[in-house]
Amino acid sequence: MLEVVSQGFVHRRDPAAPRRVAAGPRCAVLPDGELLCSFMIQSGLGVNDFVPVLARSAPDWEAWSEPAPLFPHLAGTQSLFGAIGPGRPGEHFVYGIRIPIDAPGESFWTEATQGMKQNALFWSRSPDGGRTWTEPADIPLDGPGSAEAPCALTVTRGGRWIACYAPYNTFDPGERVDRGRVVVALSDSEGAAWRHRDALRFAEPDSGGAEAWVIELSGGELLATAWHVDHSARRHYPNAYAMSSDGGETWSPTRSTGIQGQSTALAALPGGRALLIYNQRKHGRPGVYLAVVKPTPESFGVEHDQMIWAAPSATQHATSADHSEWTDFSFGEPHVTILPDGTLFAVFWCIEGAESGIRYVRLKAAGLG
Repeated sequence: MLEVVSQGFVHRRDPAAPRRVAAGPRCAVLPDGELLCSFMIQSGLGVNDFVPVLARSAPDWEAWSEPAPLFPHLAGTQSLFGAIGPGRPGEHFVYGIRIPIDAPGESFWTEATQGMKQNALFWSRSPDGGRTWTEPADIPLDGPGSAEAPCALTVTRGGRWIACYAPYNTFDPGERVDRGRVVVALSDSEGAAWRHRDALRFAEPDSGGAEAWVIELSGGELLATAWHVDHSARRHYPNAYAMSSDGGETWSPTRSTGIQGQSTALAALPGGRALLIYNQRKHGRPGVYLAVVKPTPESFGVEHDQMIWAAPSATQHATSADHSEWTDFSFGEPHVTILPDGTLFAVFWCIEGAESGIRYVRLKAAGLG
């Protein structure tokens, strides 16, 4: 069903330059067909100095501009990790987390608590195709903890804003964080006020969500997916999902997708179907996979599941590839966008020596409607 048309790099690290890591690529299409790709640059894995940047495609979607920072005035004081996504016609959002920088070279992660430095959620809007952005504005968190938010902001056809995140521990070992859930923040006032709901709730002990995503399907239902993580690293769960038919106010029971992957991202298709793109590092040949699904609250409805890019190795140094080994992963955080000609554009980061950066794979798909 899926055939590779072309592949290459949105951004390739210069091996002669100081070590830099690219992470979190996400794409959005402009009305004229130009493709925008947001991602983060940092000095090294785990370092708290994320700089969000934006690259623009040529008309053939194969050549790319040099990435430009979105908020250059915040570099050095705020570490921002955000994802681009569409809003109303003509506008785009960046949504994610921001972390204060207290010392150059500090880490945003600690093994002691398996937690992130205390952060905040933010959003920013562009009315002109990503050329200018509003100052980042905060979204309140639902209870103690930090947030992991690799997904784009969802703006429904009814105008509701939906911000999805997974609660994480902080550096404080005494802070009690409810990690057994994925949260959505809802706003009907364009970010002026927010309220929270649990989209996914994990019944298994010592487990939770990561790399979560929410989209609106063609029929108006919401679909949420996540990497179902066992924090003890003793069990490996399939990715999880849930659905909402009332704009995120209530959600169906959290169920298994039946797909034994890791990071997830979603794109809506006609007829209530969706694309699920995910990493595979432990339960089969390592690489990036793409599934076509038609979900209901009772079944994820997998219709097709195919590897679209084979990784040379799952990790850089042959570690376990468990969630706790994330600083050794050799690829990750995939995203897929449907282009105006009906082809699919998948992006992800990779570390392959001189071939490190943001890769893309463009695919021709048959039978997607």
